[in-house]
Amino acid sequence: MSRTLEECTAGPGYALNVRNSRRVVRIITRLNVGGPARQALLLTGALKSTYPTTLIAGRVSAHEGELQDPRVEVRRVSLVRAPHPINDLIAAREIRGAIADLRPVLVHTHMAKAGAIGRFVGSRARPRPRLVHTFHGHVLNEYFRPNIERLVIAAERSLAKKSDVLIAVSEEVRCDLLERGVGEPEQFRVIPLGLDLAHLLEAREPGRLRQSLGLGFEVPLVGLVGRLTPIKDVPTVLHAIHRIPDVHLAVLGDGEERATLENLVESLGISDRVHFLGWWLDVATAFVDLDVVVLSSRNEGTPVALIEAAAAGRPVVATRVGGVASVVADGETGYLVPPSDPVAFAEKLEDLLRDAPLRSRMGHNARVNVAPRYSAQRLIEDIRSLYDELTH
Repeated sequence: MSRTLEECTAGPGYALNVRNSRRVVRIITRLNVGGPARQALLLTGALKSTYPTTLIAGRVSAHEGELQDPRVEVRRVSLVRAPHPINDLIAAREIRGAIADLRPVLVHTHMAKAGAIGRFVGSRARPRPRLVHTFHGHVLNEYFRPNIERLVIAAERSLAKKSDVLIAVSEEVRCDLLERGVGEPEQFRVIPLGLDLAHLLEAREPGRLRQSLGLGFEVPLVGLVGRLTPIKDVPTVLHAIHRIPDVHLAVLGDGEERATLENLVESLGISDRVHFLGWWLDVATAFVDLDVVVLSSRNEGTPVALIEAAAAGRPVVATRVGGVASVVADGETGYLVPPSDPVAFAEKLEDLLRDAPLRSRMGHNARVNVAPRYSAQRLIEDIRSLYDELTH
């Protein structure tokens, strides 16, 4: 059978020399426990009937838990979180090969490293796919030294010019990026996170977490859920707990800062009241035993832990940063305090811990408000509509 010159010179996959009108390539730096990974897995599985999607991901580090979904096959590449010139070049070559093989109509990236490499490689592919990047937060504030931060901002500005659509998970994140000169207003869509909250909304028998800690229900128990990294500023919570006698803290998570935080707990003399439990897989059984959930980050996109806390009917004390205010209504579903202020944090935490009716009222408000705003089905339909718009 004769072939055209274009077919002969197209290389591997020449028969797919036009874009698959429905194929999507989704790229994420790693599937560590957190909102970006949960969203990437959810969308890949839920949209596969209308938008067949290949999920490309790197590997988690030693201190991180990894999320999986039996419905979703993951194509592994050499992406790692930290800058690594050799691995980054290898990952770029692997992603370029995947895009060449699959000829997607759309490449959707999540997280900074995947967003940088995926959009750069995607913009040079022929035929060029539409490029979408989701900012689940951003690394443009407090993640790097000032000179590195300036370079990262410059890179994001350049990458935005290559992007067809930029998704921000909250209005606060969108405004923050625009203020830094990343993207144009018309490029942005605000699409909040969507999560499967059913297991948190249903009633559960309390006691599992408290039993594991040897604590009765009369003991005040506060919970912190998430990665133990510098940007989470866990020391602020620890100093706040130090100021409140008899209150216990359950730390449900792990990360690079764990050893440092354990040393701080010992130096503060609160080792008997702070419990490092690592990743607690069934968070619903933990939330039902907590009086208050806390978050002390210096920067956030939309914190999954606070959405889950709301679904479980738990009030929160959190720092007013990033997209936190889009989840927590100050004075209605919890309290917002300035970042890095353990005194203010302790004051609001005490207000909640000594007032059970207030906790109950705020928890009820949180549960009523969270389900329609952050449901998995709403997210799926929002992204499906965007894909329809970009591919028709």
